[in-house]
Amino acid sequence: MTILFDKNENGIARITLNRPEVHNAFNDEMISDLYDAFKKLQNDDDCKVVVLSGNGVSFSAGADLNWMKKAADYSYGENLDDANRLSDMLNALYHLPQLTVTCTKGANMGGALGLISCSDIVVADESSRFSFSEVKLGLVPATISPFVIKAIGERQAKRYFQTAENFGVEKAKEIGLVHEITTSEDALDGFLETLFYNIKNNAPMAMRSAKDLVSQIGGREITDGLRENTAEQIAKTRVSSEAREGLTAFFDKRKPDWKNNV
Repeated sequence: MTILFDKNENGIARITLNRPEVHNAFNDEMISDLYDAFKKLQNDDDCKVVVLSGNGVSFSAGADLNWMKKAADYSYGENLDDANRLSDMLNALYHLPQLTVTCTKGANMGGALGLISCSDIVVADESSRFSFSEVKLGLVPATISPFVIKAIGERQAKRYFQTAENFGVEKAKEIGLVHEITTSEDALDGFLETLFYNIKNNAPMAMRSAKDLVSQIGGREITDGLRENTAEQIAKTRVSSEAREGLTAFFDKRKPDWKNNV
């Protein structure tokens, strides 16, 4: 199996890249398996958090060499279909309604940086190294670029897309690719435990709506229409059953009765 999938009773789904012998490099089968896993979670109301990681010493070294060798003989149409499958998989991750957390370590190259850029939170082990390495092979990071540029901005992308330089966790954090740096597996586990604890009492549907709100509002000019739209959204939220329960619990000084607590 190219990936491992598990979801516990607390609504935490874990997806693990499972090709450690090739540093979890992508091939067409892994892309298909990831896409299926993300689509499975799309309508899973019992899931609150999705954690993505890799078996072995690396998160993912990008494209599998044998897959790339095979693709070298593809026609334009076959290459287009191949690229669209990767894009569809990344888009499925980007639009997951749940909080998504990616944990990196070791090599993180090429398409792996697409997964990283599509995630809400990225936690990197201090061993993590990153590179947009495509131009070294006469290629460009086109399929991952919409997600990467959203994550790190145009000026940083212009630099790293062209230089293909290797950089570490401190630089990755500086440019917005990574949120947190950990020094060991125990430290990573501690970070995740704290994260799960912090969101334990959050309203599940409110979290999803908050994530969607960022996608709707990000990058837009602040106009009267936008302000009116956001006012309508909070008004609708306030009359929802979830908000009524949250406010009632607050004033009653009790924990809210949410479903699927982490």
